[in-house]
Amino acid sequence: MATMEQMQELVARLNEYAYHYYVLDKPVISDAEYDILFDRLLAMEDQLGLTLENSPTTRVGGKVLDGFAKHTHIAPLYSLNKARTLEELKAFEERIEKSTEKKSDYTLEYKFDGLTINLTYENGKLCMAATRGDGITGEQITEQAKTIKSIPLTIPFSGRMEVQGEAIMHLSDLEKYNKTAKEPLKNARNACAGALRNLDTRITAARNLDAYFYNVGYIEGKHFKTHEQMIAFLRENHFKVSPFERVYRSIEGVLEGIEEAQQQRPHLDFLIDGMVIKVNDFDLREKLGYTERFPRWAIAYKFAAEEMTTTIRQIVWDVGRTGKLTPTAVLDEVEIGGATVRRATLNNIEDIKRKRIAVGSRVFIRRSNDVIPEILGAVPGQEKEYTDVPRQCPYCGAAIEKIGPNLYCPNSLSCKPQLVARIAHYSSREAMNIETLSDKTAELLYTHLDIADIAALYELKEKDLLLLPGFKEKRAENLLKAIEQSKSPKLANFIYALGINSVGKKTAKDLAEAFGTFERLSKADKQELLLIRDIGETVAQAILDFFHSNQVETTLARLFKAGVAPQPYQKEEGIFAGKRIVLTGSLSRLTRSEAGELIERQGGTLQSAVGKNTDMVIAGQKAGSKLQKAQALGIEILEEQDFYRLLNL
Repeated sequence: MATMEQMQELVARLNEYAYHYYVLDKPVISDAEYDILFDRLLAMEDQLGLTLENSPTTRVGGKVLDGFAKHTHIAPLYSLNKARTLEELKAFEERIEKSTEKKSDYTLEYKFDGLTINLTYENGKLCMAATRGDGITGEQITEQAKTIKSIPLTIPFSGRMEVQGEAIMHLSDLEKYNKTAKEPLKNARNACAGALRNLDTRITAARNLDAYFYNVGYIEGKHFKTHEQMIAFLRENHFKVSPFERVYRSIEGVLEGIEEAQQQRPHLDFLIDGMVIKVNDFDLREKLGYTERFPRWAIAYKFAAEEMTTTIRQIVWDVGRTGKLTPTAVLDEVEIGGATVRRATLNNIEDIKRKRIAVGSRVFIRRSNDVIPEILGAVPGQEKEYTDVPRQCPYCGAAIEKIGPNLYCPNSLSCKPQLVARIAHYSSREAMNIETLSDKTAELLYTHLDIADIAALYELKEKDLLLLPGFKEKRAENLLKAIEQSKSPKLANFIYALGINSVGKKTAKDLAEAFGTFERLSKADKQELLLIRDIGETVAQAILDFFHSNQVETTLARLFKAGVAPQPYQKEEGIFAGKRIVLTGSLSRLTRSEAGELIERQGGTLQSAVGKNTDMVIAGQKAGSKLQKAQALGIEILEEQDFYRLLNL
């Protein structure tokens, strides 16, 4: 049983967290953690049968900053009750049907993760923009809102009205902004809130915000029958509305829509933290009414948390095949989106410094589906200066060099991680495709046989392999056979396998197509390289440096002497010849890599995103936003089974 003291302590904690979040725009815990504590307080209040007058459950939002003029909304802006399980959504539907004695249609839309704004229009002109504040009184941000280009300054409707929406910062804009920012922004939500609540509108404009609108809170001389009709009115009046607006006959249909939205979520260019479900019919909404805090006719379904706070316990440095040192943060274990996270990759030493983090810092960490967790920055007050910058390679002891924002070990001849990674990369499927030569096998070859150069692979004998732990005749025979079969690679594969700095699979293919043979490529000058699309000064210089290296020259001579002979480039012809193709969704019979390889063999060019120059989209199961965009652009869609039929699979 909860005690009065426990409830008072929890109320004080939640009010402090709300102050940091709503007033200072410097949250000290994640939304998911706040929601857990908020629900705990609701349970305590239910147990004790009372509510403290300063409890956050008695109000919708937080305080108003003194630095802004206050604005009283014409109509109150309510919060939303939350559901985290399918059972809670079904219970919501049962309450609706019980109260109205009839079935309802339900609308479904994104729950944007930004800052709620309330716009007032009179005589067709924007006369006021305000934050939500406590739901009754907000802060005037009219000049800041005017920097958002998607907000109309004038509209066809001439009556007085209030429109609610969500201001957001696109993830692509956040990434762009952080590339040149002195201090990186932690996430798109905080970046947006900080911009709109900044008295310097130049800062607001620099963040290139956007806004989506979903509600008319007050309007003179007009009545809407349904949510659909209201959204249509917003569109007619030039407001940007959610790209996901659906109507379903039942909660079962809503659940399908939620599943679809969850599939789309990783591909969106903005943050959403759930979905909003509303009764479509406005007369039913009026009948259902409101509680003190939220409407009874709407509910928010919250997705599993993707952002939490945790503490950095250690920062370790790994060395890759190019000699670049990559830092990894070892964290206090934390659950995010159903997964346990213990480590997060940091980009480089400059990334650590810009985020002002070090061992002991409490940090915000974000994870999106299977994407590697990312540290967004330190919790306010936890910023630290990182002083343990490596001076020597942690593996070979060589003096570290700093090139741009990265640290490098220059010892390419005898630094074990570089050599092992180089062999593993050379042998990988998309390079020379030497089956059974995994990272682990590459390490065994280095440790036990001193294989430190890719050319030495072709000099291996069975008796050498039998010295390796876990190797018997059959395994040794299979590896030697795979090495032998790799001697006639496609030119693009061979170029990629060599591990030239800044040359990935696409650039390798472009080089193969441009020069036709390896010999011509090896003799190319800078001007010839710069003529190739997407190759700039940095990549061209990296290619030239590679071919002017004595070490590379020796390795290539050994490879060719061993019989390695890359095939001259031949333009692929086939059923997809000349077509630019996007793969989306999961395929039942092939991996994405296998399907991509088949497309390229048939002359197609793979694209990662759908655009106006895309010729075709191949749609697998659970295809999301890419499929929708293709449909909107009128691009040819090929279903999975038709794809297989075309290839005679």
